[in-house]
Amino acid sequence: MERRLRPVDLARVAGISTQQVRNYADAGILPPVPRTDSGYRAFGEQHRAALLAYRALQRGFGPDRAQAIMRAVHDDDLPLALTLVDAGHAALHEQRRALRATGEALEAIAEQDTPALPRSDVPIGDAAAFVGVRTSALRTWESAGLLFPQRDRATGYRRFTPADVRDARMISMLRQAHYRLPEIASVLDDLRRAGSSDALRAAISDRQGAITAQATAMLEGASHLHHYVNDFR
Repeated sequence: MERRLRPVDLARVAGISTQQVRNYADAGILPPVPRTDSGYRAFGEQHRAALLAYRALQRGFGPDRAQAIMRAVHDDDLPLALTLVDAGHAALHEQRRALRATGEALEAIAEQDTPALPRSDVPIGDAAAFVGVRTSALRTWESAGLLFPQRDRATGYRRFTPADVRDARMISMLRQAHYRLPEIASVLDDLRRAGSSDALRAAISDRQGAITAQATAMLEGASHLHHYVNDFR
């Protein structure tokens, strides 16, 4: 006869509250729970395995996707569960690719010999001269949402800050390296958030570590799911 487990037994295994155990059961994260004649929930080893699988999946895939995976399994829709797992891996792979592109772009720029940036705001002609492109290129990049020069209140002419010129120089170099505009936009967004190239390199390194940790957690979650599906479904 299968050993009966109480909510508190499952809670201790997973390090959660007994109310969370009940919530997981009601949400379909755990398989259906039979009740005793007196109305108490009668959990068993299958519920314990499902709980551990969900908690492992949650660490790697996040709570929403982990819940969707477990509900699909309990609806006997294994193809959907595996599709959700694959989609999680694919999304993480895209993050890794984008991060690699940002790092490569930074290093490509670092290898370039570039003149000093202007010390103050400059008009579009001077900005184009600093970057080594035509003014039409700066206008095109502005239209594409890559540059955001301010306008002189008196004349309405564009004024490029040193940071604008830096960004324009980066766009020019990346375009020469055949980067697409969406890829360039991602690099610029990361650089603006980080504040400097060195800060962005540090952020990239931290993010690479986080991606590796998440990939490892995904692997652990998939292992628990494999065990649960093979032994209890």
